[in-house]
Amino acid sequence: MADLSAVLLLFALFMYLALDGTDLGVGMLFSVFPDAQVRKWMVHTLLPVWDANETWLVLLAGGMLALFPPLYSEVLQRLMVPLFLFLLLLFTRALALSYRAQVGERGQRWLDRLLMLSSLGASFLPGWLAGQVLISRPPVGIVLDTSLVPVLCGAGLVALDLLMGCCWMCWRIGKPIEERARLIAGFWWIVMIACLLGVILLEPTLWRISAQRWPGMIALCAVTGLLIAQGLALWREAMVMALMLSLALIGGMMVALAAGLYPWLLPEQLAMDSAASNPVTQRVVVIAMLILLPLIIIYHTWSFWIFKRKE
Repeated sequence: MADLSAVLLLFALFMYLALDGTDLGVGMLFSVFPDAQVRKWMVHTLLPVWDANETWLVLLAGGMLALFPPLYSEVLQRLMVPLFLFLLLLFTRALALSYRAQVGERGQRWLDRLLMLSSLGASFLPGWLAGQVLISRPPVGIVLDTSLVPVLCGAGLVALDLLMGCCWMCWRIGKPIEERARLIAGFWWIVMIACLLGVILLEPTLWRISAQRWPGMIALCAVTGLLIAQGLALWREAMVMALMLSLALIGGMMVALAAGLYPWLLPEQLAMDSAASNPVTQRVVVIAMLILLPLIIIYHTWSFWIFKRKE
């Protein structure tokens, strides 16, 4: 039951990173598309879907509290300030998106700056926080520092979100921005690979353990293939395919890291079985999540289908 609980939380995290990451990428790309009409199109592609994407973040936090209380306590205690900043950035991004059409030209310029900065911060912080967990060693809990590995994790996630944002815009907006978006996507693909190689070289333990287990071995091989396929898709200007490959890449990376971490929630500190809530609570919460997950996916699919038309 503890394994199933962890898989469900991992799935919720994957859905948040995959869906909201694209939105954050589009927000950051306001910095390179100054044209007012293009920015209007960019916002129109986000407004129908961005708020629903954060449902997965709520599900993740609530599920962690119910299923693994010690992990929730440790994360909240050690990472309270950056987590609060992350939530504040999500709020300011929502403010910029919701009120942009309600103000004048000068107000739009300020809200656009707010959207860019909040999207950048909200993209960087989850990767940086994940890096904090990966480098933590007993008996100190989660170490909050500014070493290179967490920074590279954050930068790598920013690069991936920008890549997905470019692919999304090519798909949803099309010709007016395609040429510039393709060039930007290729640059951030290179940055993403550089950050990934840096993390593997500087913190090889989890990757080495993952490669010794068959799920991790398969995931690492898949990640390698997906990176190559991404490059080919970008070269052939198949931007929708590059976006789908990016989503698959997030899943492959998460499986590889989970295989390296198992059976720990925090490396060599907090074991999955010992941190799990009592079996009755787990069964109730897992059943509820198994009911909610398909409903949320159906809602996401329906809302995207309704607003699938290009603006």
